[in-house]
Amino acid sequence: MTTTLIEPQRPQKTTHRERRRRSRPAARRRNWAGGLAGWLWLVVVAVPLYWTLITSLKAQSRYYASNPLVPSSDPTLDNYRLVIESDFLRYLLNSVVVTAGAVVPAVLFSFMAAYAIVRGWRMRALRAMNGLFLMGLAIPLQATVIPVYLIIIKLHLYDNLLALILPSIAFAIPLSVLVLANFVRDVPKELFDSMRVDGATEWTTLWRLAAPLTRPAILTVTIFNALTIWNGFLLPLVLTQSPERRTLPLALWTFQSQYGVNIPAVLAAVVLTTLPLLVLYAFGRRQLLSGLTAGFSR
Repeated sequence: MTTTLIEPQRPQKTTHRERRRRSRPAARRRNWAGGLAGWLWLVVVAVPLYWTLITSLKAQSRYYASNPLVPSSDPTLDNYRLVIESDFLRYLLNSVVVTAGAVVPAVLFSFMAAYAIVRGWRMRALRAMNGLFLMGLAIPLQATVIPVYLIIIKLHLYDNLLALILPSIAFAIPLSVLVLANFVRDVPKELFDSMRVDGATEWTTLWRLAAPLTRPAILTVTIFNALTIWNGFLLPLVLTQSPERRTLPLALWTFQSQYGVNIPAVLAAVVLTTLPLLVLYAFGRRQLLSGLTAGFSR
């Protein structure tokens, strides 16, 4: 009987450079190209914001005589005072009414339509309705200005805030239904089946199950539609006439005349117009980011 002896393997010697290469984590590898591109994009975004803010604090008489990128030595709030005294609060209220009056019905209707399309996909009528919503994405707003104008005239709603709310609802629904339907479709079917076994109706399932699980998507769609309607210019220009019905984007025309434009006052109005959007984003930032990241992960 013979026995074989196995010699233990000696550990190979590693150099100091190899040990440093192995111990270096992958997270510490710097992406110089990505970092440079990020800093360049930050400059592109920050410079217009900086110019808008410092210009809104300059006097109109000194605007053309100074360097546009250098802050004023004696900043003034006269431009903001001029904007507020020029019925800014009325225009702000009109924008709030139009935005809230269009976003809330559009999101509610879109959510219920998306739920019906997903849950009743086997029904031919709901499939046709989904195709109709998808066709709405292919129609730009500019192509429907004349038909919308004629409809508003026939309804005797011209120069009324309701004339801005109704078309805004119609143009916000197609994209909202598409986004919300994708999120409702990803809710596990077993949850719907368990709700049905417990005796819940479709209405209860809609608000007790689908709504909480798709809340990030609902908030994302709400913020997107609010930004779009808040910054709308074409519909207020075509469907309103009196100064009492102006919204904030259209009210910026107040600060230009036939022979010149009060640029510091216009930029002060832009700053005041942006503040409500910043407040809205501050409150919905987490839900918005979670909805966007969930959309990317799908």
